[in-house]
Amino acid sequence: MTDRSPAPAIADAPARTSPDPGDRPVTELARLLGSRALTSTDLVTACLERVTAVDPVVRAVLAVDDTARAQARAADHRHAAGHPLSPLDGIPVLVKDNIDTRGLAGTAGSRLLAGAPPDRDAKVVARLRAAGAVILGKTNLTEWGNFRSTRSIEGWSAVGGQTRNPYDPEYSPWGSSAGSAAAVAAGMAPLALGTETDGSLVCPAGVCGVAAIKPAFGTLPSAGVVPISVVQDTVGPLASRLGDAALCLAVLTGRPLPTAPAPPETVRMGLWHVPGMSPVAQDVAERAAERLRDAGAVVVPVALTLPRDMLVDGLDALCAEFRPSLERYLSSRRGAPATLEEIVAANRQDPVELGLFGQELFERCAALTDEDRALAPDRRRRSRQRARELLAAVLADHGVDVLMAATGGPAWRIDDGPDPFTRTSSTLPALAGHPNVAVPAGYTGELPLGISLFGPPLLETLLPYALLAERCCGERRTPVVLRNASLPRNPR
Repeated sequence: MTDRSPAPAIADAPARTSPDPGDRPVTELARLLGSRALTSTDLVTACLERVTAVDPVVRAVLAVDDTARAQARAADHRHAAGHPLSPLDGIPVLVKDNIDTRGLAGTAGSRLLAGAPPDRDAKVVARLRAAGAVILGKTNLTEWGNFRSTRSIEGWSAVGGQTRNPYDPEYSPWGSSAGSAAAVAAGMAPLALGTETDGSLVCPAGVCGVAAIKPAFGTLPSAGVVPISVVQDTVGPLASRLGDAALCLAVLTGRPLPTAPAPPETVRMGLWHVPGMSPVAQDVAERAAERLRDAGAVVVPVALTLPRDMLVDGLDALCAEFRPSLERYLSSRRGAPATLEEIVAANRQDPVELGLFGQELFERCAALTDEDRALAPDRRRRSRQRARELLAAVLADHGVDVLMAATGGPAWRIDDGPDPFTRTSSTLPALAGHPNVAVPAGYTGELPLGISLFGPPLLETLLPYALLAERCCGERRTPVVLRNASLPRNPR
């Protein structure tokens, strides 16, 4: 994309504040932009300079939008005239590259979509633009949202290579919203959008030390998003602070969200130790629970087992939903393959695409019959209803308002083999279609770990508890990539 917009005239600007894209809350950046102590042009320039400085190591940004500075100048003009469009006007945002942006990337990490970019914005991107946000660029992801293979490598795509964890580039950023989480952690932008089907927002947030909101299903539109399942996929924001992610979501939905933590003396939380999860992650969740108790909250252990039939129904439904969801999307893309079978065949001819892992999930989904797909609605309905009933029952049986659990992790060392199997707490709220919020909770060595909060069906109910958990548990450290500018470049 080419920046051809003329610079608007802005007169009588006061002395400017030096921007650091990762140092200030978005609410403060918005106030500084409104007072013209900071310009969007300076903020965007600082973000682009950060991308230049650290992305050769982190490899989170797949494409930079050449119009970013023009967008910033337009925002500065609006602020100078006293007519900002929203609290996000002039704020840089990075967008996961399975979310369409007109004329820019739109690959889902696959070389098969790397030709002609999308002709129009996804609906959620159109809302960002209407709010005045600056689309800074696109972030790398686990290819096809990590639905190509059961032995995939998180944060890797054939287009973007391997995204790395800003806290230690030898370690994984998880995924599939790997680039969005890593970029925010490394201060390349104050906000990013990602997507989740099961864990793809909260898991990378947890191991990259940032906050993420997976809203309830349907909160944000999914039109223009490369799908896995149009009845489970969810778009959500990531930010260094939960309040910033909540502000972004409030602007995109047009409805206010709570900004104050719940009074700790009114809070009852259930601590779920997920069976089979890493003891290191469980220990971080236990320490978070102790901090909440010290603040006055009641935190009690809860027992919870996910029924196998619920999980089988959910996976069978997902596989049956994938092909029609994807092919409906592909029909909107110029030069893209038209069918899943075409994608499978083209991948078999491409040694880069299949050089590190296969496509057995694609092959499984392509082999399903019309009869298999006809069963998907009932399987989806059963799985969702069972998950919702389970959440409601555990909250009621233990007399708690919300559940808390380690998100998953810790991050693992990157190599050329498949990633280790890692238990998470994300599947139950994902199947239920309920919101799930991840916040930083601690560290193992230099590597962050997060906790997730979920249970209630409404984010408005959940968010004050998550804000309290962040306030009590959200220790912050500077990522190593920002402390050491001479890290070796280790491409893959």
